Amino acid sequence: MVDTMASLRAFLRATRTERNTPPSPRLAPAGLPADDEVLLDAPDARLGPALVAAGRGEYGPASQLLAATRATGEWDNRDRYVIRLAAFAHSRAEWLTSWRAAAPEDPDALLIAAELAVAHAWESPARAEFLLQTGPLVEAAAAGDPRDPVPWRIALDRARGSDAEHGEFERLWAEAVRRSPHHYGCHVAALQYLSTGPFRSPRGRGSYRECFDFAERAAQDALPGTLVQALPLHAAFICLTEGDGRTVVDRCRLDAAADTALALSATYPAADPWPAELRNLLIYVLIALGRWQDALLQLRLTGPYTTSFPWDRFSDDPLGRFLEAREEIHRNAPAVRCPACAAHPRSEHVGRAHSGDH
Repeated sequence: MVDTMASLRAFLRATRTERNTPPSPRLAPAGLPADDEVLLDAPDARLGPALVAAGRGEYGPASQLLAATRATGEWDNRDRYVIRLAAFAHSRAEWLTSWRAAAPEDPDALLIAAELAVAHAWESPARAEFLLQTGPLVEAAAAGDPRDPVPWRIALDRARGSDAEHGEFERLWAEAVRRSPHHYGCHVAALQYLSTGPFRSPRGRGSYRECFDFAERAAQDALPGTLVQALPLHAAFICLTEGDGRTVVDRCRLDAAADTALALSATYPAADPWPAELRNLLIYVLIALGRWQDALLQLRLTGPYTTSFPWDRFSDDPLGRFLEAREEIHRNAPAVRCPACAAHPRSEHVGRAHSGDH
């Protein structure tokens, strides 16, 4: 395992060097990893060996990993792994081609192929047309294991991109939640649909309040410690980055979404790649809200791990954008004066006035 993970870290750093112009030498903010120690989209200990093997053209570890998530019903993990494996296959597909040739009916290979096809269609200028063509592959993935909600998340993404009518989206949503009522990926897909789909107003704006209503209800119903509790954070991100959503939604709802995510982040281990995307999204929202000390505390919890989302929404160099945000936080955050302060990330928000706050 040590050799595998060392190989993976070297691979990640090599990929980063190829994609991005090396930054000029600079000191890392106090208490944070140096710039060259930060890893973009680092996998966890289970996914890492599968990616290393795929880099050698071998699909066995990926097959074993996804089969295990299906056997144990780890639907959120399964979804994350499928997305990462499909992204890898986008540039290096030999292992997936071999897998599908050897086992054309394998539900795990079909699932990766469906995710890859839908993600690729989303990148095309003729998105709606290409997404319609992915229908048979998505349907085959859904038939692979009737218990699996992940194909239905892919179907929801496909429907959103092809401007499906509300009735069709509701049908797909019902299929998804019947299989897993608290599946994170399906909830994120539904939230995105509410902000961009047929719910949009005649002026073309999404219904931001409806997004928040949906996200807050889902978070309240979610199991403790599950990612669906962070759904209001996604709603806050949409409001803060799209049009005039910030003026439509009360500041107190944005702060409450951040507070809920702060509490969730505190339940996960520090410097771990699994909660890195949650923490990176939270850091962005906290910056937008001017909550610098909370953002600094999240940076320390994140450790050396950053993720493409949300930084790739604003730059072709998500790692560089994250490092810029890190410096911005360090310039603006007041010093954390005692360990007890660091243990209570909500303290910055408690007792503040919200009027004229941003």
